[in-house]
Amino acid sequence: MTDSTLEIPGYKTGTWVLDPAHSEVTFSVRHMMISKVRGSFGVKSATIVTGSNPLETTVEATVDVTSVDTKDEGRDGHLRSADFFDVETYPTMTFRSTGVRYEKGDFLVDGNLTIKDVTKPVTFELELGGFGTDPWGNYKAGATAKTVINREDFGLTWNAALETGGVLVGKDVTIELDLQGSIQA
Repeated sequence: MTDSTLEIPGYKTGTWVLDPAHSEVTFSVRHMMISKVRGSFGVKSATIVTGSNPLETTVEATVDVTSVDTKDEGRDGHLRSADFFDVETYPTMTFRSTGVRYEKGDFLVDGNLTIKDVTKPVTFELELGGFGTDPWGNYKAGATAKTVINREDFGLTWNAALETGGVLVGKDVTIELDLQGSIQA
């Protein structure tokens, strides 16, 4: 399939604004080398601009790091501290796309992720959920996206050695996005 023949059923050009009530940013990371801790962040804002060629789509998103929730108040407080996110200084993280690719049947969204004032390139694997009109006449799109980052690349280096070997917190963090947005008139 070439870029010029890429057709997506229901695809429309325009500016899409994220619906935070139907969108979520989650993450998971190894804990004690034996299990995973999962958490979520609130999406502060996101705008997706789709062009006549889907591969010309742009994405800008901001996540509220102060909203981190792992279902453990003590751990959430530690994650907000200077040991991790330092939310007093860096209350948000951002993503700005630099390009969209279609390879082997998969959409890949390249961009720059900024956490704690450190910006690194990342690639999200994107799965389109589809398009449709809700009961109130709003045209919606849904998608999921996933990437894995090394948290230490972004200055999130705190850890503790375990008596049994290994460390308390793994380096690799899986970030997953479940997104729904509306096209603006």
